[in-house]
Amino acid sequence: MEGSHFLQYMVMFLAAAVVAVALSKRAGLGAVIGYLGAGALIGPNLLGLAPDMSQADELSELGVILLLFVIGLELSPARLWLMRRAVFGAGLLQVVLSAAVLGGLALAFGSGAGAAVIIGLALALSSTAIGLQTLAERKEIGEPHGRLAFAILLFQDLAAIPILALVPLLGAHVASDASGNVWLAAAKAIGIIAVVIVGGRYLLRPIFRAVAGTQIPEVFTAMALLVVFGAAWLMQLAGMQMSLGAFLAGVLLADSEFRHEIESQIEPFKGLLLGLFFVGVGVSLDLGLVRQQPLTVGLMVASILVVKALVLLAIGKLSGKLDFNQSARLALVLAGGGEFAFVVLNLARDHELLEATQHSLLVVSVTLSMALTPLLVIGGGKWFATRAKAPQREFDVIPDEHPRVIIAGYGRVGQIVARVLRAQRIPFTALESSVEQVELVRRFNQHIYFGDSSKPELLRAAGIEKAEVFVLTTDDPELNIRTARIVKRLYPHIRIIARARNRQHVWRLMDMNVDGIVRDTFYSSLVMAKGVLVDLGIAPEIAKARIDIFRKRDEQLLRDQHLVYDDDAALLQTSQEALKDLDRLFEADERPIQIESDADEEGKEMIAGTP
Repeated sequence: MEGSHFLQYMVMFLAAAVVAVALSKRAGLGAVIGYLGAGALIGPNLLGLAPDMSQADELSELGVILLLFVIGLELSPARLWLMRRAVFGAGLLQVVLSAAVLGGLALAFGSGAGAAVIIGLALALSSTAIGLQTLAERKEIGEPHGRLAFAILLFQDLAAIPILALVPLLGAHVASDASGNVWLAAAKAIGIIAVVIVGGRYLLRPIFRAVAGTQIPEVFTAMALLVVFGAAWLMQLAGMQMSLGAFLAGVLLADSEFRHEIESQIEPFKGLLLGLFFVGVGVSLDLGLVRQQPLTVGLMVASILVVKALVLLAIGKLSGKLDFNQSARLALVLAGGGEFAFVVLNLARDHELLEATQHSLLVVSVTLSMALTPLLVIGGGKWFATRAKAPQREFDVIPDEHPRVIIAGYGRVGQIVARVLRAQRIPFTALESSVEQVELVRRFNQHIYFGDSSKPELLRAAGIEKAEVFVLTTDDPELNIRTARIVKRLYPHIRIIARARNRQHVWRLMDMNVDGIVRDTFYSSLVMAKGVLVDLGIAPEIAKARIDIFRKRDEQLLRDQHLVYDDDAALLQTSQEALKDLDRLFEADERPIQIESDADEEGKEMIAGTP
């Protein structure tokens, strides 16, 4: 890439990052769509501003490498071992089934047997970069479908080795010693992996410790990049996916004391280079071919998305860990094609397995399916949100029981209350408005009923007339308030103990004279604050006395502010008065605590209880 072209490309890329991504995020479409759209706009089929992408493509691959390295940092070897069934079970099943169906379709439409096998395998792969980036943007990597998606993507990276080895064997020109070359390549790959693992396990930590001792940030950054790209380069020498080497390096450093520092150093490079990768995908989109053969391209894209989505739905169901919604989210994330398909298809063309026209159609279909993935995930997310608002089935029929307690909301708080009641042999009925939560809890043989606790008919069916206590632990403050109002009006005899998310929520419950109000994080925060004081060298009994003073004063302030909580000026005045009162109480203590810090003023503002 010439200097002028390089600068031209960098200016356009940075403009895309600033303008297109900002607009895309504002529209709720996410950064990936912004990058892809910017690439298509500056590509040869629209504005024609993009220079030669051949060298930029190589640079953009570094974004995928850094992404896998950061993912590896989040996975310790022990956790990776626990994932082995998902990786080699769900991952293998997804690749085999998708390749079989898509390869069968290619065979039915006139491709040769060898070409059909390679087409099926290439199209079975999904985009690691787009899949993981989309999950990260939506904060779903830690969700059940996110973890299974990562396991499948990891297997696909591992599957790259045999797929690449298979292409020459099926090609038009196969050397007589091809099988020997394959075994030699396999041995070389195993040797390289062993070098990365053993070297990483025994050398990386001492080296990072020595580099950290220099106290020079740029040297530490250089060392982190050296580890990532060094591992990737070794894998490339073995003819394997470079991202696999980076992933292994990340896993080997996952338990080290340098993990968080390394991640913070790598993150800026990862984001920019990954953005460059997405821009490159957009630039390579051949819109001319789409205009010439729209029906053919449309059918191919639809086939990729539909076949893989159905396979992934089945895998989600067979896993036993995902409900329908989660399986559908998994399918939407992984239904599109992947960047490695380009490598496989190019190699197949070079070995005369694919004709030029066939190759071009497959490449544009994979590119379009990748570009559609973020849009499908966003559309699916909105559909799931709409679907979740209305009950997906009739409310459960509750048997004629005589509970002493009714629990509305069976999340973390409700379950703890239920466990205590069960241990005391106290009969209770639990209600939950989330179908997914009901199905999850019932797997553990716990009695819970689906329904909206703010519906009077459901409360009657639950036996509220004979109950003594109504425990309100719903996570939604509005549903919480609505339910409390219904219960208080229709069943004034029953005691209500309600969970509150914040001070405003507390005051609204106090308006209805709810019997017991428990703030979500108040008491756990007091326990934590006491622990901090003790760790700072304050005697436990003094720390407890100070926490008790704070608790009583805050509870009194909460009651005082209830009278004026709809008046901002009055709230501010009472908060300032409370701060002065608290200062006087601590100053009057016979055993003052001498703690001074730059955060005193900020701490006093929090102590004052300002909402």
